[in-house]
Amino acid sequence: MMVVGIVAVCAVLLVLAFLVPRLSRHPERGTQRTLGAGSRAGGKAPGILGRLFSKPFRSSSKAVGKSGSAGRRARGHMPF
Repeated sequence: MMVVGIVAVCAVLLVLAFLVPRLSRHPERGTQRTLGAGSRAGGKAPGILGRLFSKPFRSSSKAVGKSGSAGRRARGHMPF
């Protein structure tokens, strides 16, 4: 279920970054802040469990950042 949510957030951020690049940064940072809190909470588990619990949040945060930057980059390549 979390995977579907992250994919939906990435798609929304991609479209938002393409249409209004400046206004897309705030939702992107908010999403990354939320995922960072989940990563920090998962990292408090002892040993290997901490890395295993925090990894999905870290990779999701990277995906959100990449989708936002891809939308802004695509907008920069448009001729208008």
